[in-house]
Amino acid sequence: MSRSTTDFRSRMTANIAFMFADLPFIDRIPAAAAAGFKFVECHFPYDIPVDRLLAALNAAGVQMTGINTAPGNLERGEWGLAAIAGQEAQFKADFNQALNYAVALGAKAIHVMAGVIQDPSDRRQALRVYVDNLRSVAKSAAAHGITLLLEPLNTRDKPGYLVSRSDEIAEILAEIAEPNVKLLFDIYHVQIMEGDLTRRIERHAPLIGHVQLASVPDRWEPDLGEVQLGHVLAALDRAGYAGLIGLEYRPRGDTAAGLSWIDRLEAAN
Repeated sequence: MSRSTTDFRSRMTANIAFMFADLPFIDRIPAAAAAGFKFVECHFPYDIPVDRLLAALNAAGVQMTGINTAPGNLERGEWGLAAIAGQEAQFKADFNQALNYAVALGAKAIHVMAGVIQDPSDRRQALRVYVDNLRSVAKSAAAHGITLLLEPLNTRDKPGYLVSRSDEIAEILAEIAEPNVKLLFDIYHVQIMEGDLTRRIERHAPLIGHVQLASVPDRWEPDLGEVQLGHVLAALDRAGYAGLIGLEYRPRGDTAAGLSWIDRLEAAN
């Protein structure tokens, strides 16, 4: 039995953007605690005052581990601004908002969302903007002990997103060369775009700052679908990954009832 499986419960962080989604956002925090979670992560907490969020976390005895930068204008198809030329000032404002929330909540990771590139011919410029923007904010995050996460998103769910493969993120990280900027290795996205998960984990292990799980192809509970979860967790263990594991999946039904997959995972391994 791998260490990743035996201590899995203590390392899980519930993504309350997707989990407990039948509840108002603030009520998902105590619901996660009642289900046994000590950690939560989310996407965009900015509609709720930070002091109210912190009070809810403290009351529930739960730690917020990570958040995303704001997505931008969803009606215009935006999904992050870090790589969008001409939006540097708005990106900086969005990043400062995320940094302020993360510091106040005690979260140690911010997913910096690159953005959707409408014209493929703009990709080279977008990569340069992305690198420059990340360099400009990395040290301010490091001063607070915060890791910046870069995540490749699959092109089926998010067509036109700047980065869709783990190797692309690895190249960007090499250019930025800041120790607190890391790869967010999401099993769901990497499997859809690349497959060969074990080799990807081995190749990129030193770069991985966070891991997320969901089944493929449906993004349900992660013991379903085409990926053998126990094998992936064992590969992460062998590669030396000892960090938190985000459960970023959409439950097929009631979130708490669906958590029986964790018992099945432990029994099988």
